[in-house]
Amino acid sequence: MYKKTHDDGLHFPNLIIQGYRVFKSLEVPKLGRVTLITGRNNTGKSSILEALRLYANNAAPSVIYDILASREEYIREVDDSERTGDPETAFNASALFHGFPRLSEDFGPIVISTNGSTRLKKLSIRVGWFVEEEDEDEIPRLVELEDPSAEEREYITALVAETEERRRIHNLETFRRYARANRMPSRRPSDTERMPCILVSPYSGRNTDALERLWDGVALTDNEKDVVEALQIIDPSITAVSMVGGEASSEGRTAIVRSKDFPRPVPLRSFGDGVNRLFAIALSLVNARGGVLLIDEFENGLHHTVQVDVWRMIFKLAQSLDVQVIATTHSGDAVKHFQKAAAESPEEGVILRLVRKGEKLFPVAFDEDELEIITRDKIEVR
Repeated sequence: MYKKTHDDGLHFPNLIIQGYRVFKSLEVPKLGRVTLITGRNNTGKSSILEALRLYANNAAPSVIYDILASREEYIREVDDSERTGDPETAFNASALFHGFPRLSEDFGPIVISTNGSTRLKKLSIRVGWFVEEEDEDEIPRLVELEDPSAEEREYITALVAETEERRRIHNLETFRRYARANRMPSRRPSDTERMPCILVSPYSGRNTDALERLWDGVALTDNEKDVVEALQIIDPSITAVSMVGGEASSEGRTAIVRSKDFPRPVPLRSFGDGVNRLFAIALSLVNARGGVLLIDEFENGLHHTVQVDVWRMIFKLAQSLDVQVIATTHSGDAVKHFQKAAAESPEEGVILRLVRKGEKLFPVAFDEDELEIITRDKIEVR
């Protein structure tokens, strides 16, 4: 059976993360078409997914905010008088950097990069301080400071996100205003993506109205049948799915399904967590065409008896839709079933195990040939 080499058409044939959360420096030499990340708690599995989101979205403000808000790291509420001149009280951006430094300290940038068959591509994120000045045409512009402590005038503390193509400056005060208003920054036309990138969190699918946008990307297309076939892995009686409602501006839509077991359509929520989890995974997968799908805690809501078929579905659609899938798990069943599905697929599957030794984290990657040995000899890789 033909096996593609690991860097054939992949956005991330490998990955290097420096200065992000628990990773002072992490180099992953190989990622596959479908990669499953394992490891004990606090080894950085979810942090890898976050780093990939930042890279894929060019560190868009909405993604930065969402990542921090998901861990309740986004704001330390203080009185306005207390935060004057102290960037720490504007927005808790230091949570992103290795060692949780104070922003006033001297520390290195976050660097996320991948080195494919062409050239190194990277994203860097650092803290910068700026003042606003007018040029000769009296047009305001931001000028970066080397030593903000030497300035007597008010300055702006910002995150500076840089790629090969551009530099963007994200004012921390703007993030603070969003946090106090309890809303996320909206995506702007300037928030261009490097590639489609969709995250399926451990809780995706619990509220089907949150999947409206993804459903609109599938409705009335050939991919509708892919979503139905995914749901049939758990319940073969399901024959169709749709979303209804939402006529009022404040009303979300509800997913409903047609089932051979009922005389009329019923809410998808009636079928339990597993079906709803699959709905989120399948919808996200077909919407990630040509890009990257990230699945955090794959096994969440999925009984071990259906997991091998779910992995088969993921391998199949990842190949046909040109999607690179990177998932995390705590489950030995998920690893075992991944190994079986990977052995059957023409696309390469990789298991990445994160191992902590003292303060350092090491990645251990198992490719197709090694997975075959692991499966045959029943070797534990969790």
